[in-house]
This record gives sequence, C-alpha cells and structure tokens, in this order.
Amino acid sequence: MNFPISRHRLTNVAADAVLIGLAWWLTFWLRFDRGVPPFYEHLLSWQTFVVVIAIKLTVFALFGFYNRWWRYVSTRDMWGATRGVVVASLLVDLTLYAFPPENTARLPRGVALIDMLLLLAFVGGSRLLARTLIERPASGLVARGKAVLVVGAGDAGGLVLRELQRNAKLGSTPIGLVDDDPRKKNLRVHGVRVLGTTSELRHILRETEPDEVLIAIPSASGELRGRVFDASAAEGIPVKTLPGLYELISGDIDLARQIRPVQVEDVLGREQVEVDLAAVAEYLSGQTVLVTGAGGSIGSELCRQISRLGPARIVMIDQAETPLHEIERELVDHGFTAALPVLGDVRSERKLRQVFEKYEPDIVFHAAAYKHVYLMETNPLESVSVNVLGTRTIAQLATEFEAKRLVLISTDKAANPSNVYGQGKAICEWIVEAFGARDDVSTRFCAVRFGNVLNSAGSVIPIFRRQIERGGPVTVTHPEMTRYFMTIPEAVSLVVQAGGIGGRGQVFVLDMGEPVAIAELAEKMIRLSGKEPGRDVEIKVTGVRPGEKLHEVLWNDGEVAAPTAHPKILVAGQAPVDPAWLEEQLAELERLVEEGETLELVSRLTAMVRAPRRLPASAHERIG
Repeated sequence: MNFPISRHRLTNVAADAVLIGLAWWLTFWLRFDRGVPPFYEHLLSWQTFVVVIAIKLTVFALFGFYNRWWRYVSTRDMWGATRGVVVASLLVDLTLYAFPPENTARLPRGVALIDMLLLLAFVGGSRLLARTLIERPASGLVARGKAVLVVGAGDAGGLVLRELQRNAKLGSTPIGLVDDDPRKKNLRVHGVRVLGTTSELRHILRETEPDEVLIAIPSASGELRGRVFDASAAEGIPVKTLPGLYELISGDIDLARQIRPVQVEDVLGREQVEVDLAAVAEYLSGQTVLVTGAGGSIGSELCRQISRLGPARIVMIDQAETPLHEIERELVDHGFTAALPVLGDVRSERKLRQVFEKYEPDIVFHAAAYKHVYLMETNPLESVSVNVLGTRTIAQLATEFEAKRLVLISTDKAANPSNVYGQGKAICEWIVEAFGARDDVSTRFCAVRFGNVLNSAGSVIPIFRRQIERGGPVTVTHPEMTRYFMTIPEAVSLVVQAGGIGGRGQVFVLDMGEPVAIAELAEKMIRLSGKEPGRDVEIKVTGVRPGEKLHEVLWNDGEVAAPTAHPKILVAGQAPVDPAWLEEQLAELERLVEEGETLELVSRLTAMVRAPRRLPASAHERIG
C-alpha cells in the first residue's frame, strides 16, 4: 500500500474516525432506545471504540479510501467505498463476536447490521456532500475510443476529465493522470488515478501504452511542455495540449473543445506572462482608440485585446484591404460592433488628418510599419517614408488634436542598429522621446521595444512550416543565429499595459526571456511534424543575408534598465536626443526621400545613429 502522509489524507482519516465512532454509538442508541443493558455496556467502552476505529480505518486504507480527493469522488469510487465499509464492518463484528470479554454477552446481530448501514450512509453521504458543495458535478457516461493519458491533475485537468468521460462524441477515455506534485500520486480525480510525476513519464507511458497524451495545464511553461513532448515522442505517442492562458481568455469556455496538437510556441521553454487586465482596462474604457497597421499581426491582435477592455470604439487604419476587412469582420462576429475600418496610408498626412478630425481619438497605437529586414535594405526610401516619416506625422497629429496617449510599436532591431530597418526604428523611438519631453504637449508618449513574435506574417515559423510541408529543406541562414521570441498575444498585452504606465517619452523594453537558437527551432518544428531532422527533412545553411545580425540585443550601449510596475516591462534610461537637431535631421531625410537619393539617404541614416546629439543628462528626467 502506497500511502504517503499529507494534510489532506490526515484530514480524511480524522473525519472517517469521527464517522465510525458516531455510527457505532448511534447504533446502540437506536437499538436500545431505553438504555443499553449492563451486559452490553463493554461495547461502548473507550477500549472498544479504539478497536472498532482502528480496524475500520485500516480496512479503509487498504481499500484505497485515501487515494482520492472527496471533491472528485465518482460512482466507481462509491462502489469501492461500499465494499470497504462492508468488509470493515464484518471484520469488526467477527472480532467482537469471537472474542467477547468474560461475563459479557456477545455482539447482537442487529447491532452489527445497523452499524454497517449507518456507517455506509455516513461514509457515502460525506463524500457525496463534499463533491456536491465543491464541484457540483454533472452526471454522464464514460466515453470509449482512444486511451488518453492526461498531464495535469489540477482544476483544468478535472474539467477536461469530466468532459472526456461525459461526452462520447470526443471518442476518448482517460486512463490515468500525471502531475508534478508528488503528493497527488495515487489520488483519484473523477475516478482516474494519478500514476506519478512527469519525471516518471517515460516509465508510465511504457506501462499504460496510451494512444495519446494530453497536457491539461493552461499555465504550463514551455519547459514542462517540452519535457512532456520529448518523453512522448521518444515512445512514439502523439501529444495534444490545452492552449495557453491568453488563448483560453479569448476562446471557447469549453476546455475539451480547445484541445489541439502541440505547437512549437508551446515548447520554447518560455514562462507565461501575466497582465493586470483591470489596470489596463481603466485607461482604455470608454475611449476612442486609433490603431494604425490594424490588419497586421500586431495591429490585429491589438484590436482583439482592446475590444475586450471596454473602449467606445476602435478606429482601424491599414492600407491593405483584405486584412483590414478580416479583422473588422472578426470583431463584429465576436460582438464588438464599434470597429471602424479606414483604408489609408500613414504616408498620407491629408488622410490621417481627416481621420483625426472625424474621430478625435483619445488613444493611439502606432503599429503601421514595414518590417522585413532584407526588403528594407533593398528599399530604403520606402522604409524611411513609412516607418520614420509616417511616425513623425502620427506624432504631430496626436499632439495637435490632443490625444491622451500615443504608444509606438518598436523592435529589438532598434538597439545598436546595423541595418536600414533598425536605424529607422531607432529614429522612431527618438521621435517619441522628443515629443514626450516637450513641456507644451499634453499627449503622453511611449515606445515599446520587443523582439520577434511567433507566427507573425512572414516570420520564420510560417516559413519553416511551409518548408517542412514540402519535405524540406528547411533553410537556416547561420547555425549559430539566435533570436528573442514572444507570442503575439503576450507581446500585445504587455504593449497595452505599457501604454498605461508611460507618459514622458519613455522607451519600454519587454523581458523576452532567453534567446532561442534558430537551428534548434528548426529541429523542434521538424520533430513536432513527426519527422526526424537530417533523415526525413534536411536543414540547409544558406548564409547571413544583408542587414542581418547573428545575435539580436534589446538594449543600446549606454542604456540603463530600470524596473516598472510590471516585472516583464523595463524602461530604458538614457538622455533623449536634442529635439531641434532631430527636426533638422528629419527634414533632411524627407528631402532625400522626395528626391529619391537612395545612397545619400542610407549614409545619412548611418551618420545619425552613430552620433546622435543628446540633451545633457540634467536637462530632462528620463525615468518617472
């Protein structure tokens, strides 16, 4: 008998001891309503109570009464409890009947029967009452079909188990649980036993031979999901998972319907990011919010998350018709009808002015930008026109029409930039710093700098996925290349929260965790597809492209990281650039764009980021 001591088990044992003693005493009270005859008084002595309780508790433990939480008791558990009570009562009755003290009568058979019935009612009733009060379960039949081993014996695991057992259409039968808490081993959740911890998963898989493994821990880290996937893949067993917390927040409340195959973002070893939604909602509630680049990966997710925080309306600007139409339809389908799509280009001051005049936005999220490094290297005029000059136009209009806040979406490539795209985004951060430092501006400015987002349009993961589907090769530019990664919902939620923190031109930097090796990412994606790297799908090194770095950084040389109210959001401490100097440089960049002077434009960008003119450290308080 595996019976590790825990507070939960001791509490259950103590409760059962009370019920056993109460049933024994009540039996005599019911059987002899006018008082217990003297020749039976020894059966109510404290020594007899000790014997009765000790024997019955021992039998209960042998029958596994304390291997399950009362809150998860099932019909199968109740039949087991019935057998345990009957055996325990018979053993007590035989003991007391066979070995009565001298000069006393033997145990009456009526007492034995009443005691067994009372104890059965107490034991069964207490467990059913606990489950009714705590869980309020719905009854249903156990499904048949695939044998499923569930990882996670918490609340989400319990909900999934109940749905799998109740809904035969899912075609799955849970055969066991795995949980990292060793105290839960051999407990039962809805009649399904916890077989061990994830460290024992390989051994459990060999013993149980399930058809599928299901990770039922929405808050599980990528490291845990990765361990489960690796162990299951080694045994040739497919893995599915509940989505992460952000997907659950915005998705179907029926957990079982959200089960999906494990994806690469699930196993990158990253921790879940927590966001104070109440604090975020406060500054967006009832406001008119303008989102530029609303059809893009970041812009569309901004619209999704903002729509759940109570804005009066969301004005969505994008030059791409189809993506803009899709996000507008998505928001309307989810019940948010105040989504206003506007076809427009951030290079057009006339169009943007019309939008500001008509809608008078309170909050502006500026996500519109060209982003592909290689394309920006070969098209620097377009890069500066959209990314830099478009940002200046948005900032000017936000101040002119007295928007309350402007939040710029920046990138890690703006830190120590070595390419046209990064240099342009660094200047965008300077624009935010310069406008935020002005005393005559009421608009609160901030920029949010972060690395790559998983599954964004044109990013490495969709490219790798398509290459794997074609059978390879998967192309990696350099075997040692690394990048920071974060999921789109996590990055956007932090961006929205940072918008509620900043106000004086701060540049916020998101904590992206540890960088991920691109070659390792390619190998994981190949294995997730059920294939073996090098054998089924080749990984081909193609060489670093113009403008690419081997290793991205999140901080400029000389920047000081300071904490904010959110542990995953830091602020970059550095004196802002001189606004007058910046305006002169922007005017020169605008001239070069209009005249099509590509080489001179690239030279000017490089000169600007190498030697920016900054205000004295005492001229402006950067962090506050």
